[in-house]
Amino acid sequence: MTSLDKPTEDTTAEDTAAADARAVTEAALFEAFGGVRGMVETVVPGLLFVTIFTINKDLHMAAIAALAVSLVLVVVRLAMKDTVKHAFSGVFGVAFGVVFAMMTGNAKDFYLPGMLYTLGLALAYIITTLCGVPLIGLILGPVFKENLSWRTRNPGRKKAYAKASWAWGLILLAKCAILFPLYWWANTAQLGWVLVALKIPPFLLAVWLTWVFLAKAPAPIDVFAEMEAEEKAAAAAAAGDAAGDAEASEAGGRHRREG
Repeated sequence: MTSLDKPTEDTTAEDTAAADARAVTEAALFEAFGGVRGMVETVVPGLLFVTIFTINKDLHMAAIAALAVSLVLVVVRLAMKDTVKHAFSGVFGVAFGVVFAMMTGNAKDFYLPGMLYTLGLALAYIITTLCGVPLIGLILGPVFKENLSWRTRNPGRKKAYAKASWAWGLILLAKCAILFPLYWWANTAQLGWVLVALKIPPFLLAVWLTWVFLAKAPAPIDVFAEMEAEEKAAAAAAAGDAAGDAEASEAGGRHRREG
C-alpha cells in the first residue's frame, strides 16, 4: 500500500458515510412530512373546492366535494393498510373549513382555518427555537430514534434543528404575508388559486433547507440502540453474577464434603 492509498480509502469511507447520512435524512423527512403522496393529499381538496366554486359559484357543492374527496383519500389509505395520519389531518382541515364557510356563508372562510393554522405553526417554529427547543427537532427526533438527545448531547445537531426551524418559521410567515391581505382584498377564486399555488413550493423549499442543514450535521444518537445495549449489558452482568454465585455455592459444598 502506497502513502497515497490510505487517504483515498479514508476519503471513500467519508463519502460513503456522508451518502448514507443523506439517504437516512431523506427517508426521515419523507416519513415525517408524508412524501409526494402526502403533498398530493394536501393539495387535492383545496384544488377541487376552488375549481368548482370558480365554475358555478356554488359554496355548498364545492365544500361537499372537497370534504368527500378528503374522506375518499382516507378510505384508500385504510384499504391499502397505509399510515393515515396525513390523510386524517387533511380531513380535519377541510372539515373545519367547511364548517367556517357554512356558518358565515362566505366562501373565503373555507380557507381561513388553514391560514390561521399556518400562522400558528410559523410562530411555533420561531418561539420554540428562541426557547432552545426547536420544533423541527421535536418532530424529527423520534423519526431518527434520537428523541431529545440532541438537546444536551449533540450540540451540532441542535444547531441544525434550530436553523431548520427558523427556515420553516420564516417561510410560513412569508406565505401568511401573501395570503392574509388577499383574504381581505381578493375574491374567493383569486384567493383559492393563489393558495393552491403556494401549497407545494414553500413546503419543498423548507424541506430542502431542512435536508441541507441536517445532512451537514453530526449523526443522530440512537437512544433506542443505547437502551438495548444497556439492557444486554445488565443481563450479561446478572448472568455473570448468577454463575459466580453458583460456582461459589458448589465450591462451598465440596469444601463441606471434604471436611
